[in-house]
Amino acid sequence: MTTMMTAGDPAAAMTGYISLRDLTVGYHGRPLISHISLDIRRGEIVSLIGPNGAGKSTILKSLTRQLPIIGGDIRIDGRSIRQFSYREFSTKVAVVLTEKLAPEMMTCRDVVAMGRYPYTGRLGLLTAEDKAIVEEAMASVRVGEIADNDFSAISDGQRQRVLLARAVCQDPEIIILDEPTSYLDIRHKLELLTLLSRMAREKGITVIMSLHEIDFAMKVSDRIISVGEDRSIMTGEPETIVTDSKVRKLYGITQGSFNSLFGSAEMPRPDGDGRSILVLSNNGRGIPVYRRLQKEGRAFTAAVVSRSDLDYAVARELATRLITAEPCEPIGEECLRRVREAVGEASVVIDAGLQIGSTNSGMKEVLDEARRQGKLRSEDTAAL
Repeated sequence: MTTMMTAGDPAAAMTGYISLRDLTVGYHGRPLISHISLDIRRGEIVSLIGPNGAGKSTILKSLTRQLPIIGGDIRIDGRSIRQFSYREFSTKVAVVLTEKLAPEMMTCRDVVAMGRYPYTGRLGLLTAEDKAIVEEAMASVRVGEIADNDFSAISDGQRQRVLLARAVCQDPEIIILDEPTSYLDIRHKLELLTLLSRMAREKGITVIMSLHEIDFAMKVSDRIISVGEDRSIMTGEPETIVTDSKVRKLYGITQGSFNSLFGSAEMPRPDGDGRSILVLSNNGRGIPVYRRLQKEGRAFTAAVVSRSDLDYAVARELATRLITAEPCEPIGEECLRRVREAVGEASVVIDAGLQIGSTNSGMKEVLDEARRQGKLRSEDTAAL
């Protein structure tokens, strides 16, 4: 058990709609994560990131009362979640967890309609208004076309969308989701996250979820909670939590790298001194060439890459040698000299669509020299 480091927003401490106060969570009375203190404002989207087994799901299950709180408290609008009746809690909090629901002889519409049960009477009969809400919820996540299908016979991705429709159907103040995008293709990931974002913005619904896709967490979240294998926690805006160094430490990355600018990972740089292959590029045109060379296991030199160029972030990770230029400055004679030397050392010089302008006009002579030496190849014809 490790004491948690927290960094909550001071303003949120005064206005927290959901408050975690010295919270300890775990299983069977055994603490897994301790001393969590955090305030979440109404209408925020908060994403939990971190390696498998760190405790993200444990925190979410404690928030949803699936696990008893071991220590401290969770409050919603100033009231402990222990004080809510089951029905009352269900009208406030909707849950979409990773456990697969397996109802027998139920259509997708039946499953979505379960979200209205906290509002029905003892007989659980749906009114015309309830039925209209069910249809609207299915339409909002685009599952209307499978409404009459057997829930047990649809794909995992379709199940996830149906379960989200069930959550929407509850008309909740809070939606808690555990890895909601795991089984979705890219189109449906975007649609689901767009829907959640719209619900938070337009209806003031607070969304708390765990995500494996760090790039989406960066783009959709107001705040991020990172949970480390050592049970340490950091909270803050995406720009402060999702940095190259923090992600590397959080996930223990030793092979390859994470690029917070693009929100993507790069494979490890190839072994070798990189002198035999020289890639000339700018304006992001070198990136596909860098990645192709990495896949082929060929070390290379990248030139001349401005530190403000799109190519720079990927070249920095994949190129064995990197010849750079200062942003918004003409390429100087010293830099051109280094590039000419690299041309002389290389067996192949790849022109990855290099664009020549006023700040890099000297590169035209470099291309001409590589051509005279019979080394110049275009990105499409480079035979290595």
